[in-house]
Amino acid sequence: MVNGSLRGLYAVTPTDLPAVDLFGRVAAALRGGAVLVQYRDKSRDDDRRSEVARALLYLCRQAGARLLVNDDLALALAIGADGVHLGAADGDLSAARQALGPGALLGASCYADFARARAAVAAGADYVAFGAVHHSPTKPLAERAPLSLFARCRSELRVPACAIGGICIDNARPLLTAGADLLAVISDLFDAPDVAARAAAYRQLCEQDDDDFPQSATI
Repeated sequence: MVNGSLRGLYAVTPTDLPAVDLFGRVAAALRGGAVLVQYRDKSRDDDRRSEVARALLYLCRQAGARLLVNDDLALALAIGADGVHLGAADGDLSAARQALGPGALLGASCYADFARARAAVAAGADYVAFGAVHHSPTKPLAERAPLSLFARCRSELRVPACAIGGICIDNARPLLTAGADLLAVISDLFDAPDVAARAAAYRQLCEQDDDDFPQSATI
């Protein structure tokens, strides 16, 4: 497991931006206070993905944030990323934990399934993600995850829980109140007219919630 708190805005990159625009918006999100960035790219252009991932890692290093790679353990290891996030069909969590070693982050998508979250933690996941918590334009057919999962994660699993799916600044506070530690945001962050200001608004929301709920999960 990785030491330190894991809480705040988790910026998940959109897949439809030219690299130069993506770098600018990720840099803005980091200036605003994103604590994690997840590089998500389903294309098969391995050279491009490696180049983009390395550039994002540099931006995260400069900002003191961490970069995780979505669904690609090999790429995460090749560039020395801070970790990987795996879905249900994206590889064995125990094998990923062993490959990453103790100093990197391993996240797992658990959808609306608490049993999957329990198994993920047993396999070495540092945090678990539940969603979609709201209707998501990225995954419109995703099963809706109840907010009760976050309280169960905090009390039973004692690892940070990430909320994902249709999150915007106007519906984020109830997720934090329910027990979410990380807010994974794509559209509401990267489509904002001022990405840095939107990221700062999320950061402020999380900091306010920290004052109200100081028992937030740590790893």
